[in-house]
Amino acid sequence: MHVGLIGVGLMGHGIARNILSKGGFGLSFLDHPGNQPTDEILGLGAQACASVAEVAKASDVVILCVTGAPQVEAVVTDLAPALKPGTVVVDCSTSLPETTLRMADVVRAAGADYLDAPMTRTAKHAHEGTLNLLAGGAAETLDRVRPVLAAFTERVDHVGGLGQGHRLKLLHNYVSVGFMTLLAEASAQAADAC
Repeated sequence: MHVGLIGVGLMGHGIARNILSKGGFGLSFLDHPGNQPTDEILGLGAQACASVAEVAKASDVVILCVTGAPQVEAVVTDLAPALKPGTVVVDCSTSLPETTLRMADVVRAAGADYLDAPMTRTAKHAHEGTLNLLAGGAAETLDRVRPVLAAFTERVDHVGGLGQGHRLKLLHNYVSVGFMTLLAEASAQAADAC
């Protein structure tokens, strides 16, 4: 199975290195100015591609690890026409559930399939290959790509149908940011009381 990766940023770089080193899969990635340095993954055998279409044509599984919903839409719009039938697109970005549903329709119209599988944890965990994923989509589609996901994760939870992964990730972020805000306020109050 050959894997494509679009988005070799802080999280995507760790994903790439583990797909190659732990998973033993072939990897093609989009050569983009926003990437982290790619010397390590090129040294492990990754292939740089000049376009999203080139990544699609080389891949059985395409992982998206981009900034958010607008970037997912832009990438999928270019990606879908070049996908091979049966390819699975796995969106590991933090996106919007409604974007997930629209992009899944675009990908399915091209004869491929779609999962939303946003990540929890940090870039350190990505580097170590111990991310957690909240996966939404058909169970049988998830099962097809589990060997690839296992290369960079500690845990993959199937949380329901398409869009449910992104719903849970947004709730996760809401609680996390809320807790950090509360902790910062409590610390400020404690400092003022001294």
